[in-house]
Amino acid sequence: MSPARRAYNKRRSSEIAVADALISLPTGVLDDILARAGLRDAVRTSALSRAWRRRWEALPSIDLLFLDDGNKGLRAVDGILLRYPGRIRRFDAYLDRDLQNLYAGRVTDWIIALYRRGLEAFNLISVDGCIDLPSAVFSRDSLTMLRLCGCAIPFLPAGFEGFPKLKNLAFLNVRFQEDGEYQLEEIIATSPSLEELTLWDVEIAGDFKEWAIQAPNLWHLSIRTPDDLGWNPGELPSLRSAEIEICDSFGDRDFGKFLTRFANITELKIYTHHPPVHTNCSQSSLSV
Repeated sequence: MSPARRAYNKRRSSEIAVADALISLPTGVLDDILARAGLRDAVRTSALSRAWRRRWEALPSIDLLFLDDGNKGLRAVDGILLRYPGRIRRFDAYLDRDLQNLYAGRVTDWIIALYRRGLEAFNLISVDGCIDLPSAVFSRDSLTMLRLCGCAIPFLPAGFEGFPKLKNLAFLNVRFQEDGEYQLEEIIATSPSLEELTLWDVEIAGDFKEWAIQAPNLWHLSIRTPDDLGWNPGELPSLRSAEIEICDSFGDRDFGKFLTRFANITELKIYTHHPPVHTNCSQSSLSV
C-alpha cells in the first residue's frame, strides 16, 4: 500500500471515529444539531459513516424550503417524500417558468403526500404562469398558513369544513372560477383563528356579486385588486390595520357606508379611483 493510500485510510478512519462518537450523543441533542444544520446538510450526513446513513430520517419533523435554490431542491422532493416517514411541518416552493414546466405536474401528488405528513404551512409561488391546483389543497384542516401565488383556484372539496387553525391566508395573482366570491367568503368565515388576510391581484370569473369578509380574530387586512371584487367588511371586531387598493372604482356602491365599517381600527389606508360622491372626503387616497 502506498504512503498516500495509508495516509488517506488513516484520515478516513479518524473521521469515521469522530462521526460515530457524535452519533452517540443523546437523541434530542442530535435532533437539534441536524435541525439547525438544515435539511440539505442533514441529508449529507448520510455519507459520514454507516451509523449515520439513515439518521436524518429519524428526525421528528422537517421543513422543505425551496425559495432560493428551487431547481436542486425540487428535484429532491420525491426522494425525500419516499424516504422520510416523519412529519413535514412546512413546504415553501418558488417556481419560475422553467421549474413550472418541470414540476407543475407533480404538485397534486406533493400536496396529497405532504398533507398526509401533518403539514402546517403551505406556500406555493408560481411567477410565470398559472398552476392548476387540485381541490385537495383545501383538505388539510390543521393548516396554520396557506399562501398561493400564480395559481388557478379549484372549487372546494365535498365536505369542506374549514380551517380551524389557519392564522395566515394569502391569495396572490390567482384566478377563481365563477361564484368564487362565495368560495372566498366561506373559506374566510370557516377560519375562526384567521389573523392576517392578503388578497392581491385576485380575479373572479362571472358577474359582479357582493359578499362579506367576516373573521372574529382578523387584525390585519391587505387587499390590492384591479377591480372591485364586491367584498364588504362584515364582523371584524379585532381588526387593527387595513390596506386597500382598488384601481377601478366602486361603481354605484355607497363609499361612505363602506368607510364606516372601519370606524374602530387604528390604521386605515385606501387607494382608489372612486370619486367620493357620498362622502365629505376630497381625496381618492385616504390614510387614517
